[in-house]
Amino acid sequence: MMMLSRRVVLAVPLAAAAGPGAAADDFAAATGAILRGRVPAAEGIALEIPPLSENGNSVDLSVRVDSPMTAEDHVTAIHILAEKNPFPLVATFSLTPRAGRAEVATRIRLATTQTIVAIAETSQGAVHRTAREVIVVLGACVETG
Repeated sequence: MMMLSRRVVLAVPLAAAAGPGAAADDFAAATGAILRGRVPAAEGIALEIPPLSENGNSVDLSVRVDSPMTAEDHVTAIHILAEKNPFPLVATFSLTPRAGRAEVATRIRLATTQTIVAIAETSQGAVHRTAREVIVVLGACVETG
């Protein structure tokens, strides 16, 4: 007998109701909500993630942002988005100057081959963005398309 997780049971009806373009719309909406009309800089942020993942259930990644991490100038948030996941906003990390450095590392689940985006916000209102394509051999999430 196959057991379904709570997340899968709840996501399937939502994905079916949303239609095939919903993931792209959700990704654009999530990105727009973070950027709020600001134009992100491409420099000052680094995303490290393997270009090929055999299994989308656990993909290591790290994000590093060049920042002095002082009270006047520090990274306040780092967002991780997965373009084709059912829920594109994968993680948000809140930071303060006490973090010492603007760097996070985690593992994420990926539905399929897609672009992973990292966006960093600073206390001065600047935004930095970078992206990497990841090829996923065995997907982990319920797909919406």
